[in-house]
Amino acid sequence: MVMLETLMKKLGLATALLLAMTGAQAYQVEVQGQSEFVDTTANDKNFTGDVAGTFYLKDVDASKGPLAEAAFLNQASSVSLGYSYQQYDQNNGLNYHVGTYGVKGETYLPTPYLPVYASASYNHTDVDGKNAISRDDNGDRYALEVGAMLLPNFLMAVGYTSVANQFSLDNFGIISNGIYSAVNQTAAIQNDQDAVTARAKYVGPIDGTNMAIGFEATGAFGQENQYGLKTDLYLTPKLSVGATFIGNDGKANIKGQNLGEFRQAWGGNVNYFITPAVSVGASYIKADVKGSTFDTQTIGLNAKARF
Repeated sequence: MVMLETLMKKLGLATALLLAMTGAQAYQVEVQGQSEFVDTTANDKNFTGDVAGTFYLKDVDASKGPLAEAAFLNQASSVSLGYSYQQYDQNNGLNYHVGTYGVKGETYLPTPYLPVYASASYNHTDVDGKNAISRDDNGDRYALEVGAMLLPNFLMAVGYTSVANQFSLDNFGIISNGIYSAVNQTAAIQNDQDAVTARAKYVGPIDGTNMAIGFEATGAFGQENQYGLKTDLYLTPKLSVGATFIGNDGKANIKGQNLGEFRQAWGGNVNYFITPAVSVGASYIKADVKGSTFDTQTIGLNAKARF
């Protein structure tokens, strides 16, 4: 009986600890993972797998506003590490395994006028060709971004991206926006190697309700230009539904291979926090490409945990 009573006490303590962790309203570490199923008319049902971890320099208060945007609303400085893996093959025999790892730092600095934002990131992509017609490749990518919170929860930022080797992906772009957007961006930059970026982001409440609205508009300007818009409606602090648009203003090209005119891609997503510390989500993208066989669909699943 004594042993049983001791075991029950330990089980109760472990359960209480678990509930405390998963119900926490503040966190300092976030880990996330996602996988996407990728299907184009030129390939045979490929997939990705991505993981990332973020450490915030101070506790992030998740008690106000949408849980998904707690770090942004807190203007939380952070350091992130990530890795992304893609398996890609085409019907013509091309077969690649692609790995990208990256590190990123973000900071918000208070000033007498406006909060200032800055970020820096480095990514490296390794392309492993799995047969004689699929060539190995690798490349580095560096990016800087600076901006300011012009209004509460409204960020405007501009940046510079250096892509010495064209097929070097942005690991954190993959985590945030999916593999289609990341490949589309490097296909738009093409041989310019250097690109200017711009971004505007806002998250705010809808007066008189428990809901909130968010949007993020982005642009990357190289040899060709990519632009995008994400909008999210936070039905509750835990639940959101969103829409995505990605466009180009010219032909996409990677390593001399014409991918056609990536005129536009549309998508949607849904995300739900099971507890304030655990969330799951799903996403979908459909891209119609003019003058090419690279029409694309992606279906993604993701999960996050906070500590």
